[in-house]
Amino acid sequence: MRKSARYVSLAAAGLLALSSLTACANDAASSTADTGGGGGKGETVKIMVGGLDKVIYLPAMLTQRLGHFSAEGLNVQLLSEPAGVQAETALVSGQVQGAVGFYDHTLDLQVKGKAVESVVQFSHAPGEVEVVSDKAAGDLTSPKDFKGRKLGVTGLGSSTDFLTKYLAVKNGVRVSDFTPVAVGAGPTFIAALQKGAIDGGMTTDPTVATLLDKKAGKILIDMRTPEGSQEALGGPYPSSSLYMQTDWVNGHKDTVQKLVNAFVKTLKWMSTHSADEIAAKMPADFSQGNKTLYAQAIKNTLPMFTDDGVMPQRGPETVEKVLKAFNPNIKNAKVDLSRTYTTEFVKAVK
Repeated sequence: MRKSARYVSLAAAGLLALSSLTACANDAASSTADTGGGGGKGETVKIMVGGLDKVIYLPAMLTQRLGHFSAEGLNVQLLSEPAGVQAETALVSGQVQGAVGFYDHTLDLQVKGKAVESVVQFSHAPGEVEVVSDKAAGDLTSPKDFKGRKLGVTGLGSSTDFLTKYLAVKNGVRVSDFTPVAVGAGPTFIAALQKGAIDGGMTTDPTVATLLDKKAGKILIDMRTPEGSQEALGGPYPSSSLYMQTDWVNGHKDTVQKLVNAFVKTLKWMSTHSADEIAAKMPADFSQGNKTLYAQAIKNTLPMFTDDGVMPQRGPETVEKVLKAFNPNIKNAKVDLSRTYTTEFVKAVK
């Protein structure tokens, strides 16, 4: 009972931090439809991003800044939530037409009776990093040491939560043996690490680059590259993507094709430009006053991205294996992977 009370208290504190961060993010996102080529003209599509300033979701804002949405005749409104699980909720409830978040949500939703599919795959690696505080680094040297620890995730039920649980189970630690704490990303994550509210946690750039610069922690597991994904998860791990409700996709194929055209143009552009050039296209406040550090964060994360938006071979199987390792709902369910993504639109890009 005492452990349960502590868990609720920690979760509540994390959610309080998340609600504050969400408000800031949504204030910042309110004008994105008219930023760098959004233009406000054409068919309107609302997309919720699981953290608009996270480098793993960089293609969303970059596509708008490059003018690729407006070139396709779309008025895309980018909204932001600090965690992918909240972007998922916004999509399923009908608040938005698309979500930029991790592909693994499509499997999770399928077993809950929701038909959702990835229409363009941004990545073939998670882009996530497990970090540990300097204070805990001596005893916390691998996932085998997760037992009894408080580990930060963006939100409970988020992809960082999923991956943390998988790393634990893979290394002989039960999910009930440690406490996940919802601390968001950016300043809230770093503050939790510095104050000892968490011993370690999973996050992405630019949070990783910032905490290393502040000497607030160390890298335990790096999954920003396909090689890192292979080592930690046993294969390619398609993560950031644009996913949408299948019924909406089937009823709006022309619109979906335009969205996919725009995103694939951006992915190709990213593959031929430097991190400095990419950083220069992004909103000034994304660098948080340190352009050099922000460009470095992009450079460190670039290997995770595809250059064509195509689902990587064996990627869905890796994701299913990861989720089945700790999620009883998926472990005991039959998942039809062919319904969790489509290559129809990326193959039609000219």
